[in-house]
Amino acid sequence: MLGKTILSSPLRKLMVLSLLPGMFLLVTTAQAAAEPICKHALTLHGEAKYPADFTHLEYVNPNAPKGGSLRQAPPGGTFDSLNPFIIQGTAAAGLGNIYDSLTYHSADEPFTEYGLLARCIRLDPAGHWVEFELHPHARFHDGKPVTAEDVAFTFELLREKGRPFYRAYYADISNIQVLSPQRIRFELASNTNRELPLIIGQVPILPKHDWQDRDFTHPSLDIPVGSGPYRVAEVDSGRRIIYQRVENYWGADLPINQGRNNINRLIYDYYRDATVALEAFKAGRLDFRLENIARNWATGYSGSALSAGDILLESIPHQNSSGMQGFFFNTRRDVFSDPRVRLALTQMFDFEWSNQQLFHNAYTRTLSYFSNSELASSGLPQGRELAKLEPFRDQLPAAVFEQKYTLPVTDGSGNLRPQTREALRLLREAGWQMDGRRLVNAQGQQLRFEILMHDSSFERVVLPWRQNLERIGIRMDVRVVDVTQYLNRLRQFDYDMTISTLGQSLSPGNEQREFFHSEFAQSPDGRNLAGIQHPVVDALVEQLIAARDRETLITTTRALDRVLLWGHYVIPHWHLNEYRIARRNNVHIPEVRPPYGLPVDAWWVE
Repeated sequence: MLGKTILSSPLRKLMVLSLLPGMFLLVTTAQAAAEPICKHALTLHGEAKYPADFTHLEYVNPNAPKGGSLRQAPPGGTFDSLNPFIIQGTAAAGLGNIYDSLTYHSADEPFTEYGLLARCIRLDPAGHWVEFELHPHARFHDGKPVTAEDVAFTFELLREKGRPFYRAYYADISNIQVLSPQRIRFELASNTNRELPLIIGQVPILPKHDWQDRDFTHPSLDIPVGSGPYRVAEVDSGRRIIYQRVENYWGADLPINQGRNNINRLIYDYYRDATVALEAFKAGRLDFRLENIARNWATGYSGSALSAGDILLESIPHQNSSGMQGFFFNTRRDVFSDPRVRLALTQMFDFEWSNQQLFHNAYTRTLSYFSNSELASSGLPQGRELAKLEPFRDQLPAAVFEQKYTLPVTDGSGNLRPQTREALRLLREAGWQMDGRRLVNAQGQQLRFEILMHDSSFERVVLPWRQNLERIGIRMDVRVVDVTQYLNRLRQFDYDMTISTLGQSLSPGNEQREFFHSEFAQSPDGRNLAGIQHPVVDALVEQLIAARDRETLITTTRALDRVLLWGHYVIPHWHLNEYRIARRNNVHIPEVRPPYGLPVDAWWVE
């Protein structure tokens, strides 16, 4: 929200199904023909781009050489666990490389899943179940076969003991049946959740024999067993993890894997300071960076390595939704329970000044939770979107229907007089008044809050905003903590405000529950950071998940977006519709650049 593919024929004259040891049932031609065709791919809308007999993806080089190593520095600064599926601990980067899932999500289609562990997928025409048939030669790294029992075990384990995300995302799976060693059926509670059969295929499959007698709920640095193209080769806790390409990888000859997984060793070196990581790259100790700081991109790579061509810089456009990055209010706290207070603080953030002075005018202001996509709301609600919102008119601010959503715009000079007047007006309405140089409520308490961060590079954005707030008597305390403490505080909702990003796909669905639904406002490790509890948001999230076609999905997403924006739960930041890539000149990228992802697994190293 993945195999030489073999299609099973529904026209066989005779099919034998195993019922119990020693018992078999003969199925007639008519009965077999009634069974849905087992397909090589599933797509949410329309048809899959690649046919059943495709040889490789268009955005790979099927003749790419194997070998070499790729060194990179992941964000976060440290890790203490090799279990990314639980809320405890800080998982190492790159662990997805060791696991295969039932399907693979292509990067040149909005939402299509191709068989990976699954040789084919069978979908009930009425939408009540989906089946996956596994490749009989699929193997874990220890040589044991990947079976339907492992798939069932994985889903039961993750939904019972994994992150709350798994319970939310896969809540509509009502039953799981192991039909044979290579065949599994998922029964669905509702046939309106159209993306569920696709996202079932995205879960990394864990070996039952390796996990059934171990404690899954605590962080561990024990080397996990997977079935993917890489295995963990070396671990230095908090500092480095190395993955080695599996020479006898079971899926190496599948069409979906041609031209992929080319690099022998994937090395993740951890740096607690982003500036030190940049200097390590320039000094030749790293091979690749995905740059997210505009100042670095504009001036940080200059030097002899760039001049000599040892370092290559490239901006790669994409068509992904950039989601929502911003200052997230914790509305569970009294200080931010009033939307007028939240809007007042929004008035005092000067994006135009930051863009000019800090970002070299590199960014566009974000005006949607689904920026850079057709899913974003705009203007006034009209047509089907208006009809979608009309039943909720009495539960929503009039502005949802009468005003275009905008954010304050300044001339970038730092002059905020109009915005300051508007902020003070809103604060007075909310019961706050100036008392000397302090903004206080009726009890004489100053409006004061703490912003929680784990990345000190954001201080240059936050501190000018703090100065603006001080002018109207508001005190902001800036707290920078390490990643482990940051995550623990988020899990306990122990913050007034934080900086975060909600990534969005072009086919939003079940994950929206965890982002915005009331059910997850008090759920530890949930992603409803703002604590949103609104019946209209809940209703629109459920309608979005149940959307039967693309047009309905777009309409419902725009309506949800509009309601969220007018709730003022976030002070939106900015976005960029391209990847900024810095790499050494021996790191090669295929000529075809897919519009919906950055598939580093298709790169190769000389």
